[in-house]
Amino acid sequence: MEITNVTEYDAIAKQKLPKMVYDYYASGAEDQWTLQENRNAFARILFRPRILIDVSKIDMTTTVLGFKISMPIMVAPTAMQKMAHPDGEYATARAASAAGTIMTLSSWATSSVEEVASTGPGIRFFQLYVYKNRNVVEQLVRRAERAGFKAIALTVDTPRLGRRESDIKNRFTLPPNLTLKNFEGLDLGKMDEAADSGLASYVAGQIDRTLSWKDVQWLQTITKLPILVKGVLTGEDARIAVQAGAAGIIVSNHGARQLDYVPATISALEEVVKATQGRIPVFLDGGVRRGTDVFKALALGASGIFIGRPVVFSLAAEGEAGVRKVLQMLRDEFELTMALSGCRSLKEISRNHITTEWDTPRDSPRPLARL
Repeated sequence: MEITNVTEYDAIAKQKLPKMVYDYYASGAEDQWTLQENRNAFARILFRPRILIDVSKIDMTTTVLGFKISMPIMVAPTAMQKMAHPDGEYATARAASAAGTIMTLSSWATSSVEEVASTGPGIRFFQLYVYKNRNVVEQLVRRAERAGFKAIALTVDTPRLGRRESDIKNRFTLPPNLTLKNFEGLDLGKMDEAADSGLASYVAGQIDRTLSWKDVQWLQTITKLPILVKGVLTGEDARIAVQAGAAGIIVSNHGARQLDYVPATISALEEVVKATQGRIPVFLDGGVRRGTDVFKALALGASGIFIGRPVVFSLAAEGEAGVRKVLQMLRDEFELTMALSGCRSLKEISRNHITTEWDTPRDSPRPLARL
C-alpha cells in the first residue's frame, strides 16, 4: 500500500504491535477528550490564503536556540522506542539527522544518551524527568552534556502520571528484554509489574512531586545548557517561565496523557505566545499530523513544532525508513501549504493567514478605492 499521509501509519502500527505496546503509545488520559481535541481543534482553524505572489522559491529553514535546521518540524521525546522497533531511538536519531532537524531523546529511552550520540552527527535535545534523588538528575544532565546534547527539555506536567486506563487494563510494563537505558547503572532501569500500570507505580516511586519553579533555577546551576520548559498551557505560567530564565517554552499537554479536559495545545498556544512578549521562543507539541497543522501553529506564533506519535507509529511500521518518510511527508505538505498561502519564508507566515473561532469578526467592507 502506498502511504500518502502520516496518519496511515497508525493503523499499520496497530496491526504490528502487541496490544499492550500499541495502547501505551496511542492512548490518552481518562475519557481521552483532550486526545481527540488535540486533533479536532486544528480542524476549526481556517486559512486566509494570499494569491498572486511569486512562490517559485520557498525557504523553510529556521534556527532553534541558535541551531540552524531545515524546517520547523522536530522530533518530540517519546519513551521506550525499542518497544516499537528493535532499532528504537537509534533509527529515530538517524532519521532526524538525515532530515536536518532536531531529535529530543526521552529520559525513559530504551537507548542511552551515549548510544544515541554514537549514531553520528545531529542536533539533539534531552528531555528530563526530575527524580527524587537529585544526584541521579545531576549525573544524567552531565552525561547528556558530555554526549553533545544541546538543550534540556524539562517536563513539568508530570508530578504524578495521568490516569491511562488502557495501561491499567493491560497492566503495562516494560517488556523484560528492555530497560530504561539511561538509568541502567543506577538500578532504576527496570520497571516492576504492578496491580495496575507498572509505569504509574514507577513514577510514584521515583519522580519528584515537590518539583517547583526553584528547581528550574537549580537546574541552571548544574548545567550551561539552555532549558526549555515543556508542559506550559497558560499565560500565567509562561510569564513565570520567562522570569525563571527558561530559554524557551514547549506548549504541551503531554500528548493528552496527563490531565484530561485541558485544551488542545493549538488552542492554548496564542495565550502563551502573547504572555512571553517575544522574549523567548514558544514551540508546540501535540496533535500535529499535517503540514497544514504546522502552518497554523506558526501563524499563531509558534517558532516550531514537535511530533511524537507519528514517529513511534512509523518506526513500528517501517523502522528508520518510516520515520524518514514521516518527516519528509510533513515537510512536503508544509511547503505546499506555504506556497498556496502565499508565503515564501517562515517570517512571512502571519496571524492574518488564518482565522480562528475566537477571532472577532473582520471589519465590514469599505467602498472600493478607485484604481
